[in-house]
Amino acid sequence: MSAREVQITFDAHDPGAQAEFWAVALHYVLQPPPDGFDTWDAALDAWGVPPEARNDRSAIVDPDGARPRVFFQKVPEGKVAKNKLHLDVRAAAGVPPEGRMAALEEACGQLLALGASRLQRFEPGEELGSGFIVMQDPEGNEFCLD
Repeated sequence: MSAREVQITFDAHDPGAQAEFWAVALHYVLQPPPDGFDTWDAALDAWGVPPEARNDRSAIVDPDGARPRVFFQKVPEGKVAKNKLHLDVRAAAGVPPEGRMAALEEACGQLLALGASRLQRFEPGEELGSGFIVMQDPEGNEFCLD
């Protein structure tokens, strides 16, 4: 039996903005329009999607096609509690231990400039880890840089 493919889905107030943020965070790209269309606007025009509904969903994909698609869907309610599930963004994968925290700080700075918030830094050896930074995306979803 083969493993099942998964998609990661975020509820969002602004799916387009969330897709742009996470595309940078994960080194993904916005999902290209379907075959036969040069742009998403052309596809949405052909499908009769009104302008006010065009930011109801967005998606990003791994440019190499190896990792899961990330989908953002518009919802009316806001986030009210801590995530029960979060992403660990491997921003320092392959970096030697002596450069690990500097690499995480560099990634953190880039994401702060895009609207993320920094919550806490854990040094190597704390929390049984090799060091990580807890952050929130622009809509308050927690994630870790590790």
